[in-house]
Amino acid sequence: MRIFFKIAVFICFFVSVAGQTQAQLTVSGTVYDSSKRNYVEQVRVETTSGKFTLTDSMGRYRIPVNENDSLTFIYQNKPTQKFAVHDMTDIRQFDISLGVRVKDGYRVLKEVVIFARTYRQDSLENREIYGDIYNYRKPTIRTSISPSGAVGADVNEIINMFRFKRNKRLAAFQARLEQQEQDEFVRYRFNKNFVRRITHLEGTELDMFMVKYLPTYQFASTADVVSFNKYILNSSYAFKIDLLKQESAAAKEN
Repeated sequence: MRIFFKIAVFICFFVSVAGQTQAQLTVSGTVYDSSKRNYVEQVRVETTSGKFTLTDSMGRYRIPVNENDSLTFIYQNKPTQKFAVHDMTDIRQFDISLGVRVKDGYRVLKEVVIFARTYRQDSLENREIYGDIYNYRKPTIRTSISPSGAVGADVNEIINMFRFKRNKRLAAFQARLEQQEQDEFVRYRFNKNFVRRITHLEGTELDMFMVKYLPTYQFASTADVVSFNKYILNSSYAFKIDLLKQESAAAKEN
């Protein structure tokens, strides 16, 4: 009898551990509206095993599941179809788009839009101050019209063609101003307040992230809101994983 009792206890323990192991899986992602631009908050995410959570102000959710679970998304008492966990390509980023439309304008970015208008004003003012530099063109033979209406070669342009040092200096100054303008644009869009709100990083870690994942001007000037936000969010995941690896390596050395 004692042997059978031990076997029964072992089986119960094994089943319990197996159940706990299954519960270690976590599905996460973002819920968008039908435009695939705006986040949908307060969406109830339910599993067939009885767990649930709600999306936050940026449409994000995280929920523990087991391999046999399915997810249902419920918004305004209207549920979606069930999504089986084992059919998900990436449970760490299971994003969906609901057949609803929320208020447009991407409300969480209001302050950034205001900042954008300030940036444009600064840029216009800068271009006005350095108009001659921004409008600089390499001298070449051009025609001009005299007060009498006669057409001839532009003498000033001809003279400037041979002012090599001046032309080189103006071209370099123009390139520097344009580069500064691009850098300012990247800094305005990839600003600390905005990045902090998405990544939840603070202090030194935030400073490190801002330097390591500073986007290029090409990406910052062409990416839409969703693509830009995903870049920051995915970069934060990679950054946090690197931090954990560094902490683990440091702990082993000590």
